[in-house]
Amino acid sequence: MPKKKPGYPPSKVVKVKEELHGVRCADEFRWLEGDAEGKITPEVAEWTDQQNAFTRSILDRLPGRQKLKERLTPLLERSSNSLPVYAGNRIFYFRREGNKDQPCLFMAEDVWGREKILIDPEKIDASGLTTIGWFSASHDGELLAYGTARSGDENYQLKIMRVKDGSHLKDEIANKVISVYWLADNSGFIYSRLSDVKNPYSREIKLHYLGDNPDDDRLIYAQYKEGPLATTWGPFASLSEDGRWLLLSYYTSTRSNDLWLIDFKEWVEFGDFNKRVIICDCDSTTHARVVGDRLFIHSNEGTPNGQIYESELTNPSRKNWQIIIKERSDATIEGWDFTGNSMIVSYQKAAASELVKYDLKSKERSAIKLPGIGSAGISCSEEHDNFFIHYESFNHLPTIIQCRSSDGLQRVWWKCELAIDLSEMLVEQHCYQSKDGTQVSMFLVYRRGIEKNGRNPTLLYGYGGFGISMNPAFSGLLIPWIQDGGIYAVANLRGGGEYGDKWHQAGMLANKKSVFEDFEAAAEWLIAQKYTCSEKLAISGRSNGGLLTGACLTRRPHLFKAVICGVPLLDMIRYHKFLMARYWVPEYGCADNEADFDWLVDYSPYHNVCNKREYPAVFFFTGENDTRVHPMHARKMTAALQAHAANNEEKPIILWVDRESGHGIGKPLKITLEEQTDQWIFLRWQTGLETA
Repeated sequence: MPKKKPGYPPSKVVKVKEELHGVRCADEFRWLEGDAEGKITPEVAEWTDQQNAFTRSILDRLPGRQKLKERLTPLLERSSNSLPVYAGNRIFYFRREGNKDQPCLFMAEDVWGREKILIDPEKIDASGLTTIGWFSASHDGELLAYGTARSGDENYQLKIMRVKDGSHLKDEIANKVISVYWLADNSGFIYSRLSDVKNPYSREIKLHYLGDNPDDDRLIYAQYKEGPLATTWGPFASLSEDGRWLLLSYYTSTRSNDLWLIDFKEWVEFGDFNKRVIICDCDSTTHARVVGDRLFIHSNEGTPNGQIYESELTNPSRKNWQIIIKERSDATIEGWDFTGNSMIVSYQKAAASELVKYDLKSKERSAIKLPGIGSAGISCSEEHDNFFIHYESFNHLPTIIQCRSSDGLQRVWWKCELAIDLSEMLVEQHCYQSKDGTQVSMFLVYRRGIEKNGRNPTLLYGYGGFGISMNPAFSGLLIPWIQDGGIYAVANLRGGGEYGDKWHQAGMLANKKSVFEDFEAAAEWLIAQKYTCSEKLAISGRSNGGLLTGACLTRRPHLFKAVICGVPLLDMIRYHKFLMARYWVPEYGCADNEADFDWLVDYSPYHNVCNKREYPAVFFFTGENDTRVHPMHARKMTAALQAHAANNEEKPIILWVDRESGHGIGKPLKITLEEQTDQWIFLRWQTGLETA
């Protein structure tokens, strides 16, 4: 007897027909976008409630859900610690312990001194929905600026604390404040915010003096009223530690920016805003730092894997750059920072980290030892010889190491404590061939003793965009999956940053199709190598990775059994009309342009849903307060698949909209636990992995 179709909540059809570049584009569910401004309407809210209720009716009855939640709870309640940041002799850092919903902001008088909690978000808001998104301490560590936001909206409000006694100044600044840099004398700071919080394209940089009315703050620079739009947050500025020099950057695409050097002291005293060009009008990404009286520049202009230069402060233009660290063919420069006597350079080689110390006086270079093949972040101070390394891998618990730059001596400063045995977890890296012959790398994680019988439940994860790399990272959430015999795979797709700027370009704009082919080829390789089969293979991705999984489920629906599609972009014809999405036009293109429309409509998941076609089971999730990717994408795609897919009740299309979260930042532990339990029990149900 054929299985019946799931009893989905009704989604009314209101056909909107329009023609773009001579092509008719029907849209049956545009009403799920909300009102004319994209805000949720009562009708959409009611529809969402019904979808959430339907999803709960499916997930809550799955056997083993409560048991799985109990296994995930201690893994999520493990401690986490951010890299410490020096300010004078003090260090500041985030730490979350136990069942606290949010990390607290800590301070210690010195690296090994007694620590104390400066700010506990749960004392600000007992609901656990308020988070501290960032902090910036004055150079002597006496004053602390920090930003709070609620329910994942990333609308950070700036406040100032006196570190000594925990009291607050009256200074408060609203509208998504970020990027705070203190003046050397603690009299004020520069900051970036939106001039109009309703307009994501209104970012401005201002100077604030303590005690002044923020409405009177001097404008340093504002987003262009016309012309090229920035990639992420518009203009960005930083100050040298002595407060003399301002570095001003303006992103012209997702992989290029203009960069200038300004004598900040001259502007403050005389109003002269003389922009010395470091680089402009180039198809490249360039960053710079003023250290003492020296200007250092990291750029991939003409060198896709990046080089580091030194130049004059008086004339920093491209012709005066002097190479100090040449491009490597086998690795890309991922980041850099400065100690009192050295530059620490972070490389990415085959999607894993390498660290190299460059002595600023002797110019000698030496490798910095890491525990293994994994991911390493760094935090340095120009006033200290010591610096910090945050290291983790799939099978290595997050650890923070204090390293002495002068002789390389290392001491563990903090380590995640978790009562699990990782010795049985194997990590491998393989290369496979994509459709066009390109070699792509992929990490595999599984339990020792797994047989290659073609029947192992497998989760394949990917992203492939914006030059963002998928590196080895520890996740306690993987442990039950691996312990019970599942396999986890992470593909380093084109569009990411694992292999430099060329790798990013190879997955942008008209090349976006290559990203999907890389992901599909990863699935085919896993099947061909007998790790799994289509009936046991699931895929997962979020944000741009949600676009990836959305495209692959419509392109190759029979290749996968289940799909997790989180906070996704799915309507690529109208995506640029919502929230901050115009920033991403340089990455994806825009349907208003005929050439771009051709490739966008070819893969746009929402526009490629076929009637009476069977698809994998799909779990969409999004946040009602997402200020990056509009929830309309997940709503419309859910309605389209529920209306047209030939799936039976064992392969449902479900949606979960969290009313108290956004794109993911600041999500409380209790919400994260429920969300992750839902996703992992869905994957187990579909791939047949039983809960032990």
